[in-house]
Parts: sequence; structure tokens; C-alpha cells
Amino acid sequence: MAHFSGEDEAMLQAMLRQLFQSVKEKITGAPSLECAEEILLHLEETDENFHNYEFVKYLRQYICNTLGSMIEEEMEKWTSDQNQGEEFGYDTVVQHVTKRTQESKEYKEMIHSLKNIMMIVVESMINKFEEDEIRSQERQKKIQKEKSSSYCTDNCSDSDSSFNQSYKFCQGKLQLILDQLDPGQPKEVRYEALQTLCSAPPSDVLNCENWTTLCEKLTVYLSDPDPVFSDRILKFYAQTFTLSPLHMTKEIYTSLAKYLELYFLSRENNIPTLSTGIDISNPNVNHLLKKIRLLNEYQKEAPSFWIRHPEKYMEEIVESTLSLLSVKHDQSHLVSQKILDPIYFLALVDTKAVWFKKWMHAYYSRTTVLRLLEKKYKSLITTAVQQCVQYFELCETMKGDEVLGHSKSCGIKQKTFYYSGQELQYIYFIHSLSLLGRLLIYTQGRKLFPIKLKTRKVSLTDLLVLFTRLIYRSPACPKMTSPGHLEDYSPASMATEVLCILCDQKECAIECLYNNTVIEALLQPIHNLMKGTKAAPNCSETALIHIAHILARIASVEEGLTLLLYGENMNSSEEKSPTGAHLIAQFSKKLLDEDISIFSGSEMFPVVKGAFTSGAINECVTFMFNRYAKKLQISRHKKFGYGVLVTQVASTAAGAIALQNSGFINALITELWANLECGRDDVRVTHPRSTPVDPIDQSCQKSFLALVNLLSYPAVFELVGNQSLPNKTEYSLREVPTSIIDIIDRLIILNSEAKIRSLFNYEQSHIFGLRLLSVVCCDLDTLLLLEAQYQVSEMLLNAQEENTLETSESHREFIIDSLSVERNHVLVRINLIGGPMERILPPRLLEKGDEPYPWPMFSSYPLPNCYLSDCVTRSTDLKQDNDLGKLLLRFKMSDKQTAWIENCRRQFCKIMKAKPDIISGSALVELLEKFVLHLSESPSECYFPSVEYTATDANVKNENLSSVQQLGIKMTVRYGKFLNLLKDGAENDLTMVLKHCERFLKQQQASIKSPLLCLQRNYTSHDWFVSSLFIIMLGDKDKTFRFLQQFSRLLTSAFLWLPRLHISRYLPADTIESGIHPVYFCSTHYIEMLLKAEVPLVFSAFHMSGFAPSQICMQWITQCFWNYLDWIEICHYIATCVFLGPDYQVYICIAIFKHLQQDILQHTQTQDLQVFLKEEALHGFRVSDYFEYMEILEQNYRPVLLRDMRNIRVQST
Repeated sequence: MAHFSGEDEAMLQAMLRQLFQSVKEKITGAPSLECAEEILLHLEETDENFHNYEFVKYLRQYICNTLGSMIEEEMEKWTSDQNQGEEFGYDTVVQHVTKRTQESKEYKEMIHSLKNIMMIVVESMINKFEEDEIRSQERQKKIQKEKSSSYCTDNCSDSDSSFNQSYKFCQGKLQLILDQLDPGQPKEVRYEALQTLCSAPPSDVLNCENWTTLCEKLTVYLSDPDPVFSDRILKFYAQTFTLSPLHMTKEIYTSLAKYLELYFLSRENNIPTLSTGIDISNPNVNHLLKKIRLLNEYQKEAPSFWIRHPEKYMEEIVESTLSLLSVKHDQSHLVSQKILDPIYFLALVDTKAVWFKKWMHAYYSRTTVLRLLEKKYKSLITTAVQQCVQYFELCETMKGDEVLGHSKSCGIKQKTFYYSGQELQYIYFIHSLSLLGRLLIYTQGRKLFPIKLKTRKVSLTDLLVLFTRLIYRSPACPKMTSPGHLEDYSPASMATEVLCILCDQKECAIECLYNNTVIEALLQPIHNLMKGTKAAPNCSETALIHIAHILARIASVEEGLTLLLYGENMNSSEEKSPTGAHLIAQFSKKLLDEDISIFSGSEMFPVVKGAFTSGAINECVTFMFNRYAKKLQISRHKKFGYGVLVTQVASTAAGAIALQNSGFINALITELWANLECGRDDVRVTHPRSTPVDPIDQSCQKSFLALVNLLSYPAVFELVGNQSLPNKTEYSLREVPTSIIDIIDRLIILNSEAKIRSLFNYEQSHIFGLRLLSVVCCDLDTLLLLEAQYQVSEMLLNAQEENTLETSESHREFIIDSLSVERNHVLVRINLIGGPMERILPPRLLEKGDEPYPWPMFSSYPLPNCYLSDCVTRSTDLKQDNDLGKLLLRFKMSDKQTAWIENCRRQFCKIMKAKPDIISGSALVELLEKFVLHLSESPSECYFPSVEYTATDANVKNENLSSVQQLGIKMTVRYGKFLNLLKDGAENDLTMVLKHCERFLKQQQASIKSPLLCLQRNYTSHDWFVSSLFIIMLGDKDKTFRFLQQFSRLLTSAFLWLPRLHISRYLPADTIESGIHPVYFCSTHYIEMLLKAEVPLVFSAFHMSGFAPSQICMQWITQCFWNYLDWIEICHYIATCVFLGPDYQVYICIAIFKHLQQDILQHTQTQDLQVFLKEEALHGFRVSDYFEYMEILEQNYRPVLLRDMRNIRVQST
């Protein structure tokens, strides 16, 4: 703005003219300059187009350009300066930043500059205005002569504004007008008197002592037979409504409402009946509608300003309105001869009851409306309910064509000037539906129910069921030629709109919608279609789409989803009739199979299919990406929900492919590269970007977290599995990565000068890549895959070797910089296995003093001993084993095997609470062996059938394991030796066990063809459960495999031993084809459900972080908590699930989140929750500490959890 050109001045003048033109009517009607200023100051509150004015957009952009960066820095500084334990609301931050901004030098300079600019522009406009005034002076003089001298305006102004009017309306003049308005006067005199009244400032008129008398006379004159005269009175009313303060307009409004009330009550007026209908071309009807419309326009405007005035003014307006609308004529005659009540005319001008919506919006007016409805005017609600009931009964009894004729006006704008009685009844029905829908949103509104009709009482539930049935029992409107310009007033569309609004109000939805009766009404047409019968007399494909829309709203919140999944009695393990979710799933499957004959050949069938089947994951993800690409504005709540949704989708192989195919990953990586290497392309560069002080710059943090959310192991395997790195000899500076392979090649594995030279910000970009590598490699399967395909550890070691200085002929020292420190951390993390007490990870930060980094670096294995913990290098205490051995002797066999099993479980719980450490070593081996042996011999405990296996070591010796499995074996043996639990030769034994497991499980697998990589071969990950069990069994391969054969018959094996169900024939075909493991769709699903109920703060923290608990839990469970828990706790996790059941897998995860609550809340504030959960071990967590808590969870949730866990298997037919 330093150079303010003539073009800039012209542009600003045009913007100001647009603004003044738009608010001209509001300003010119202001009684004083102060009022005009007040109007402008509150323009944002009263003008819905405020943010569309070009001048407002200009100011917003000007402020953003001048203060934007300072505000962002202040917000970051404020956030970082706060104490970690404190929580600050959004308003606190805004207040602080606003105060600091207004006190800043930049703000003062901006105001000064802006003031100077606007002074130039305004002065220029004033000069131009004066020039125009001089040119038109002659014309003005002629106009002034023609005007009556009694109300001349001051010569200083050429406008009709009241700002500069010197004329003051006097009492004598008003009395003269009163006399001239008398019906006995000549028509011309009356017209001129009324014209004089309309030309005078309304504030002057209303301040006269004779105003009350004038008001009474004007009300009487509204019935004048002369249409021109009555129209001019309405013009005066309209002008008064627009330009006068509330205490004045209130008198006009109430007098008009009272006049209309008396008009309708009078038997002398020829008010139309239902049988005659309404002919708008009739002068009397036309004038009546004009009065109703004027009243309605004021009804819709008044709420924007009545809060600034005493409550009595608003109450008088409300009561006069409700009194008018409650007018009812004598009902003794036939319905067809019924005289139309005022509500019919109001419905005609405001069909969707917008006036009532505005009155109910603010608490200030809502309380008055609801109080008056309850005390004096409940009949208004009763007639509205009656109208809805009558219309529904009409739909039930009449033929479709007759009802359609009754409601043929829906959505049709181009019509004659005549409304039949049937059309009027329908319009009143729409008005009633809209009014009741708005009423039900509020608690006090719902308390007006039940409503007593002549024949029955209508409860809240009855009304909601009626609205629901209207969707599929009322007729559809005829197709319209130009739907873009027409509103849909069809019964189904209107009922859907009302129900969706109720769904969005949580308290209202819980009270009104979330019950079996309403859900059953919604699902009734689906029920009928599933049975092969017609859904309902008038149920169309459009109605089913409406139902799907409402069900989606219900399922989008936890309470509604729970109701659909389990009905009202969630904890009941009994299965009576299929729940809503199951019925929807069955219907969706039939739609996908096109197995519903009634829809054959229908043009709308694909739309119905799309509404119910989100099973088409590609379409769903494409929809999500389209919103992301268009950067559509969504609510804060939905924004976080999208992050969680993307994380959940990315946790599955099919979801990852869908994200890639939609362009989502490409867009994400392109945006990352722009921030990391190029900077934003929509900001003019006036000075170089500052050097980032954080390892990952704030501009890249969002992209970093998005990649962390995306790169679960299933996603990594599908996106990079079996793919080589490009490793080009040259990279163009304009070559932008578009895939995950490109990110690995350009940011992580920088093994050539060409890659380094291709980066503008080499150090920052490589740090980003190493940090990403560190996080994704916390998933051990991802680590093994990257190591097998790209030898990442070798690359890191080579980079460390190259980053040294030769200090003598025989000695080289490592250069300490950010990259070498980060590489050192990653090398230790990916090479060393162990829980929080079993390994030591070097910090990423330098220390103060002479030795900033005391941790030894290395460029070859093995690791320096300082990274190995001493606390675990001990042998098992035999005394502990002996104590447990004595306990085993007390487990005497009895005739009842079930009693022995229950006794064993009780004893296990007792020991876990009192002396958990003795459940370890060889005694744990014996306990597991005996317990699983007895379970496998009990038919009631066996879930899978017995499988005969006869292969020997010689049969499987020549079979090959994947490179991932081979690396996993080395890792397992290294960890087992570190724990002093495995000896030399363990590697060959574990290899043999895994080969037998592959052969054993292959016998139980189904044949499948799938585009997913994970389904085209054996289990793609390492078998961490078998590896864990091998260490528990102290490296005994025979014991390990024998145990696995017995254990494979139990339900628990499906959830602890993940390869057990890889493309298993025991699963339904669609489950196999999805590539989604039951642990994900069952265990982690319930973890999220229980988390919301048991640890709601943690659940909210996940939602706010855009991260899903299911993803981190899946990672923990898949690798049996390796690197997250110490070995003894891993043993206790496995033993607890084996002894007490697979549902304890869920309870243990809930206990972990409860244990981590404070850490999770803290890292939500610092916006690195997913990084914390993936990189950090579970410090201080012991399974035994939470046993009593988990027993409570078992009592509350076991019936439901075990029921669904048992339902994973294909059902026998």
C-alpha cells in the first residue's frame, strides 16, 4: 500500500458506491446521524450479504496481508508458553491475541495508513458529488417548485434523506391531515393528505401527540373500499416498519394484527371458504394477502433488533401474532364450507414458517413464545398436529392420484392465481410440519406434548413416527423441469428436512429419535422389500434415498450408532430380531447384488444403491478427496472427523488403494513438497523465509502428521510392496514426488549425490524423511519390509561412516550435527528390541556443556553396550517357578472339566493381583500347556474344528520363508538372547516352527483371487505371536508347535494369533475379500466404543487430533506389544487373554489408554499425539495393576463383546 495509484483509488470508490447503494434504504431512513452510524456499526449483524461486499473483502485481505503473520506468530508463542498441565479455551487465546495485536506497532501503522487512504478516497468522492450537484441544480429547482411548500426540504441537500431535513412535523399539521383523511372528504383531498403523511419523516409523525388517534383511524381506514387509499396506508405502514425504532413500529404492528383479528372474526367480511378456495385476482383477497404479507415481513425482520429493547415490546408483538393465528371460526358446518382462518393466509405467504424459525432461534424471544403457547395459545399447536394427522390419514385412505391432486402444488411455481381448497389444506400442512419440526428442537417445546386431539392423544413418539411414515406413504411430486430454481415442497422431502434437523440436535435426537419405535418405522419399507413385498403404497426410490439420508445422520453419532447396532438394550446377549444395522447391511448386500426385483429397470436404482451402500469404498474415498481438493468449508467437528475417517480407511489395504486411486495421496504429497521444498505459491515473496528452529517446520507439521496417519503397515505394503526405488542418476529440480515410493527415494534413502543436489533444503527435508522413517518403523512389520526391500539400516550406517573426520591415521570422529544425531537415534531404535526398561534410546537434543552429545555413534553393528539395559539380563528365579509349581499341584482334576477350567481362571486372577511376577519362566510354560490342552479337549470351549496335520520336519525343510519372516526370525532370536531365554541354534528351530505353521494354516485357507497384494500370497507380515510363544517356551520348537495346534481350536486364537485367520475358509467370503482382519473390525471397533464410554477425555483427544485409536491398537496387537511393553508384561498380556478370554484384549487396551490419559491430553495440545503413541513405550503400565478395573469392564461388556467375537465365523446354513 506504499504506492497508492489512481487505479487503486477508482477501485475503492467503486467498492464504496456498491456498499452505500446496498445500505441506502437503511441509512436514509435513520432519524438522526447517530442512528445512521449505529446502523453501519451493526451492519454485520443485520445484513446477510455483509461478507459479500467487495469493500468488506478488501478490508479483510488488507488486514490479513498486514497482520496475518504477526497473529500466527503470536498464537504459536501463546500456545508454546502455556504450562503443560493447563487447558485454555479458544476464547482465551482469541482475547489474548487480539489484545496483543491491537497494542502492536504494526496495528497502529496499519490503522494510520488505512485512514490516510480512505481520506483520499472519501475526499475525492465528496468533490465529485459537489460537481454533480452543481450540474443538476437547475433540475432540482424545478423539482422543488413542483413540490408542496409545506414540506420543502433544505436547499443544502438534493436527496430524500432525513439527515439534513430542517422541516419538523408539527402537531397542527397532523391534526389537519386527520381531518383531511375523513371519509367525507373528496377523494383528491384524502389522497393528498395520505401522500403528505407518507412523505414526512416517520419519527416526527410518531412523536406527535395525535399519533394514537391517527393510528386508530388508519386501522379503520384499512377497510376502505378504495383500493388505492388502503394501499397507500399499507405503504405508510411498510415505511414505518423500515425506518422507525421498535417502540414505534410495535404500535403499528399490533394495530395491524388486531385489525386482521377483528376482520376475520367479523361476519360481515366475505372471507373465502375451503370449498371456494382463494382467487388472488379478487381485489378483496388481494388486499387481504398484502396485509398478511406485510405482517409476515415484519415478523421475519423484528428478531434482528428487538433484543435491544425492553422485553414488553417483543412480548406484545408475539402475543398479538399468536392471538391472530389462534382465531377459529365456528366448526359446526361442513368442512367444505369452513371459513378460512388467518393461518391459511399466513401459510400461503410463508409456507415453511420462516417467521416461527426466526422467533425460536434466540433464547430471548423463544422463552416468551413457548410460555404463551403453553399458557394461552396451545390450540395453535393442537391445530398444527391435527393438520398433519389429517393429511397422513388422507394418504392412508385415498388413492395415490387423489392425494397427488391434493398436494399438486408442491414445488410448482408457475401456476394460476387460484388455489383450491385441497391445495390450501396442503400448504397449511407444510406450514404445520415446518412449525412443529422447529418446536421439537427445544426442550420446552417438547414439554408441550402429548397433544390432546378430539379422538386421541398424540405423543412425541407418535408425531415422529407420523413424520417418518409420511416419507414413504405420501405421494411423490411430479418431476420438475428446472429444479435448480424451485423449492421441493413434497411431503417426503419436507418430512426428511425436519427429521434431519432433529438429528443434528443431540439432546433432541436422544429424546425423540433414538428409540426402537421410530427406528422400526424408518426401517419398515426396507423390512418389506427384504420380505419381497411392496415397501409401502407410495414408497418410491426417492423415499428410500430420504430414509438412507436420515439413517446416515443417526449413525454419525455414537448414541444413534449404538441404537442401530444393538437396539435399546445394548448389553443383552440374546438375539431376537435383527438389529437396524444388520437389516441395513442385508439390504445393502441385496442392492449390490441387484437382487431386488421391484427396482429392475429403474433409472433411480443406482442412486438408491449409492445411498445405502458405502461398501463401494472407492466412491466414498473419492467423495472425501473431492471435498479435500476443493477445500470446502466444513465445521470444526466434521474437520476432525475427516482426519479420523482417513486414518481408519488407511488402516486397511483396500482403503489405502482407494486413497491412492482417488488422488488423495498424490495431492497430499504434492502439498507437502510445496511446503517443504518450494514454499507456498500463493504468497508474494517480499523477504526470504526464516530458517526453521524446529526439526520439522510448522508449515510441514500438518503434512507430516497426515503421512503418519496414512502409513499403517497394510497401507505401506499395498503402496510400496515389491517395488524398487527409482534411484535415478539425475533428478530435475522441477520433479515433484507424487507417491510414497517417491518420498522414500527423495527424502529418506538419500544414497546418491544426485538426490542430495535435487533438494533446495537438503538438511530440513532429510530430517523430515528421517523423522518419518523413525515413526513408521515403530511398526515392526513396516521396519522389516523396508529393511528387506531397501536395506535402510545399511544406508544409515553408510551415511554415518561418510559423516566422519580423520583425526589421526587410525582414528576417525563422527561429526555431530542434526542429521547424524537423528540417524543415530533411528539406528538404535530399529536395531534394538525391548520395552521401556529393556532398551535405551539416545535423545535427539544436544546437551549444554563441553560434551553436547555424550552418546556414542557407530557405523557398523553390533550396537555399543550403553544402549542395552542391565535390568533384564538375569536368569529366571527358580523359587518363583517353584511357588507357581506348588500352585499347579493344587489344580486337582475333577470329574467336571468345566469346574476345573473355572477354578484355574479364578486362581490365575488371584495370583495376577497378588504376585504377578511369579507367572513367568518355565512355570508359565507348564500352566499354559495344561490349560490350553484341557480347553482343546472340551467341545464347549472349542470354536474351530480339529485339523489333521501329519507333516514332518523333512516335509517342510525345503520350503522358503519370505525375506520379511527371515529378518523377523533374526530379530526374535536377538531379543530372546538378550532376555537370556534363547540359546544358540534357536534361529533354525524358530524357522522350522514357522514353516510348520505356514503348512498347517495353508490347509485351512480358501482360494481367492484379489487385486490386493496382501491376499495374493501367504501372510505378508512376520508372525509375532508365534515368535513370542517360541520365547515363552524357551526355544522348544516341539512344545511351541504342539501348543499352537491345540490353541488353534480356541476362539482366542483368532484374536491373538493374527495369521490364524489369513484368507481362512472359516471366514465369510466377503470378509476374506476385504482383507480386513477380525481384530480390526471387531476388537478395535469395541476399543473405540468402550473408550468413549470409559475414558471420554481420551476419546475426544483422539478425535481432536484427527487420529483413530483403532490404528495404534492394531499396531500394538499385531506385534504383541513388542517395543511397547517389557517382556514380563507381554507374557501377562498373552496369558491373560488365553486364560480369561479374547475380550480381555479389548479391556487391556482400554486400561492402557486410561493409564496414558494425562500424556495423551498433553500431546493433543502439542499436536503430536500420533507420534507420541507410536514412538513411546508404555512407561509404567503393568497388566496386573488394572486387573480389578478390567474385571469391572468384563461385567459390563462381556455379553456383547463375546457375542460379536463369536459371530466372525461363516455361519452354517
